[in-house]
Amino acid sequence: MRHKLGQLLSAVSLTPSPVFAFNSSSLVSSVMSPDCIDYQVVGLCFWLLCTNYGCSVETSTKVRHFIPELVVSSYADTGANPWEDVASYSSPTGDAQGGGNVITPNERRDSLGRFKNVDGIGHPGGWAVTQALSQSGYACKSGATAYMSYYLSTLDSLAWRAGIPESAYPEAITPGLREIGWQFSANMWGNVYPRQGFLVQPDDFKAAAVMAQRAGDFITRDWQPHVYWPLTPDEEDGYWPPGPIEENDATTHKWQLLYPTLENTCAIFPSDTTQSEDGGYAWSLWRPYSCCERKGEVFLFSIDFVGGQQ
Repeated sequence: MRHKLGQLLSAVSLTPSPVFAFNSSSLVSSVMSPDCIDYQVVGLCFWLLCTNYGCSVETSTKVRHFIPELVVSSYADTGANPWEDVASYSSPTGDAQGGGNVITPNERRDSLGRFKNVDGIGHPGGWAVTQALSQSGYACKSGATAYMSYYLSTLDSLAWRAGIPESAYPEAITPGLREIGWQFSANMWGNVYPRQGFLVQPDDFKAAAVMAQRAGDFITRDWQPHVYWPLTPDEEDGYWPPGPIEENDATTHKWQLLYPTLENTCAIFPSDTTQSEDGGYAWSLWRPYSCCERKGEVFLFSIDFVGGQQ
């Protein structure tokens, strides 16, 4: 199964290359990555099928794979989303006019803050993944809606620009809580909390990545103190959508760099870095789904071999 899928996806060229902004067409082609999709058969589902002649128990294969749900753009200048087709979504507002980094060439550079706007927009390539996988087996549907604005930081100024109320949360004021990377490995990029647009971080890529992780953290949860639309699909019979993303945990999510360089692999943060000349960055956020084909009126239960959800 995985060999056949690899042959199918290898027909699409995904050579890493620099891009100068990007559009929806390049987004759709970017999803044909076996490394990001990670398609696996993980178990069996059992269904009760009843007809006029009696009832029987039927089985179907349970699969697990990742789907690109969001394009998360993290950029300095307000209104300058590098995804050119949706840049108008986040034009400056009365409460969100300026942007850019508080960075000047001087000896105190490492202690100055960086600011990033962040947009989380529904990925238009989720359907392409489903269609490709359906040619070699069963595939799960995405819980995200293409082009939907799940989050625009320009509409969330109190939380994103002022850090209210999360600057007072224990996660924001206690060292060692909710950190991206690890202090003992000397690769801690920043704290998830407070989930706002400012961070003291000398590396621009790392600062942008922390902002993307912060936004993804609350977008994939309900009832967070932000102005956003939660991406929390409901579970159904034979369909297990993902839970919230967790920093440092590749079982909950993956990031695929889209800008300033288009990569054909996925990773979690900390990852390799590359600097943008215009202060703009963008990633696809992939999350894992498990599902199985309906074979009867009543779902009984499922069993997992490895790596499944139930």
